[in-house]
Amino acid sequence: MSIHTFAAIYIGSYEVSLKIFELSAKKIRGVDYVRTRIELGKDAYSKGSIGYELVEALCDTLAEFTRIIKEYRVEHYEACAAAVLRDADNARFILDQIRIRTGICVRVLSNSEHRFISYKSVAMQDVFGAMIQKRAAVVDVGGAGLQITVFSGGQVITTQHLELGTMRLKEQLSKKSSTLAQYEQQIEEIVVKELEVFKAMYLDGEGMDYMIMIGDYSTELVRRVEKSGGGDTVSTHRFIRYLEKLKKKNLEQLSEELSLSNGSDSLIVPYMMVFKCMAQGLGADALWAPGVMISDGIACDYAEKNRILKAAHDFDADVLSAAQSMAKRFTSYSPHIDALAQMSLLIFDTMKKVHGLGKRERLLLQVAAILHDCGKYISFANGPQASYDIIMASEIIGLTHVEREIIASTVFYNSYPLADYEEVSDRLDNDGYLTVAKLSAVLRVANAMDRSHRQKFQNVRAAIRGKELVITIETSEDIALEKALFDAKTAHFESVFSIRPVIKEKRVYH
Repeated sequence: MSIHTFAAIYIGSYEVSLKIFELSAKKIRGVDYVRTRIELGKDAYSKGSIGYELVEALCDTLAEFTRIIKEYRVEHYEACAAAVLRDADNARFILDQIRIRTGICVRVLSNSEHRFISYKSVAMQDVFGAMIQKRAAVVDVGGAGLQITVFSGGQVITTQHLELGTMRLKEQLSKKSSTLAQYEQQIEEIVVKELEVFKAMYLDGEGMDYMIMIGDYSTELVRRVEKSGGGDTVSTHRFIRYLEKLKKKNLEQLSEELSLSNGSDSLIVPYMMVFKCMAQGLGADALWAPGVMISDGIACDYAEKNRILKAAHDFDADVLSAAQSMAKRFTSYSPHIDALAQMSLLIFDTMKKVHGLGKRERLLLQVAAILHDCGKYISFANGPQASYDIIMASEIIGLTHVEREIIASTVFYNSYPLADYEEVSDRLDNDGYLTVAKLSAVLRVANAMDRSHRQKFQNVRAAIRGKELVITIETSEDIALEKALFDAKTAHFESVFSIRPVIKEKRVYH
């Protein structure tokens, strides 16, 4: 069995970490873990940029990490950063300094990429599949914000980002509070207010069976609920009762109680309060702290993409269920959506040798088909623009920001003429632009075939014959409308693929 050595570097709001892994077809095993406290968020969230002293400390730390990586003879590494560098005004210069001084190229993750990578580390756990068959919420708490992803019956109901990160809360409130008790109360008030809005918009009043906690101190808190240092699952009632006891202690006593290496870590307070408010507000019966972190997710992501380890969980199904939930929320999910998705995929699969796209682009087309009418909830007259805005403003778990841009643009250009590349080059690179052109061409033709939204066709087949895409259908109904609109929609398809779509009709009589 082949074993690969991999390193994950993560630059967070208050610490920089390096984790060494051994990856194999059977498991991912952590070998070494190094953490250095550098509170980049202290500057980023209060001043807007990161000062030179912190940049100096960051570069020195990363240089030391490169030495450790060489000692372990690591085959491959990935270095990632999230909101702290995404939000800092001088992030571009910091990334350049890191590259010059350490040789490390850091990938700055969008929020959706960051949360999906964290989520992957949880979804790889054996018990996860059983938990999400019931009602479960994954609550991923970090320094800059938190993400709530709700599951029911194995499907994603919603995923939402709340700017309630522990470092943000600390910078906003700690200096304005005269006592620790006041500080805790202020955090609780802010978190409860945001959570109440979330619940009113996305939950149906029922509580959760499970709350899955990701974030620093989550494992320590859960395991300390029982004096014996029990497992990683505990009842919410016992967890909250334990946190109420901890509120009576000062920082030094808290650190001693939880056996923390830093004797006065002020971030423990916002973490405690956020976890407590979430557990209470979501009404979870039990809490599970799997003890994973973003570094584990980076390793999982690398192992899966490089076919070292096969994931048992279907992440594409999460993307589709999240898109379907969005469509239902904007009252656009219908038999027409299902018919359009099936027709789009049939054309895509038939054109495989012509368009040169892969499995991932097929998924993006399917999501575009599901969401193409969601903007009509806001405006019938400006539906395509509203659909674009909704998609770009929404978190869809498993999709990157660039992929959301491709989907949103595919939906927009399903109705409007494709813009010249120069007009959209600030949002799409050349490959992204070509993908949008191809997917929107397929979506236009598929949409024209069910323009009446009555699913008049049966036994639809497609084949390429010479320079034509022949779509054979059986129908017993009048399809004059579909034929007229189909002809009007083929010009874009022909210009992109140099192939002309035609309908071959077979009449069926009952």
